[in-house]
Amino acid sequence: MTRVLVAEDNPVNRELLRELLEVRGYEVAEACDGQEVLRIVEESPPDILLLDLGMPVLDGFATMRKLRENPSHSKLPVLAVTAYAMQGDRERILDSGFDGYLSKPIDSAALSKALDQLLIAKKSQAAGSGG
Repeated sequence: MTRVLVAEDNPVNRELLRELLEVRGYEVAEACDGQEVLRIVEESPPDILLLDLGMPVLDGFATMRKLRENPSHSKLPVLAVTAYAMQGDRERILDSGFDGYLSKPIDSAALSKALDQLLIAKKSQAAGSGG
């Protein structure tokens, strides 16, 4: 079963994401801030991380930097989930090392499509590296 870590400080948004993922058969873990994300990724790495950008303690950008600095987590597929929807935000997010971008409110079909793309990319990357 594919394990998804949802990092979101808003409990309502976190619950919505969990429900959208579980109905599709994903196993879901949850974090409320960037520091908790780093701890969970270290203890039990997920297959995909959905990372809110506006979190306390460590925001999504700082969390992403720390993940990409660690060689054992540098290839973890990370999808930014954010209310930032201004022109240029998408490019800035992708330039920061995120593998994809979803704006809030979350569209169920867009979430499914983004997850499918990340999983396909992860599988082809693993096949290409002999793992």
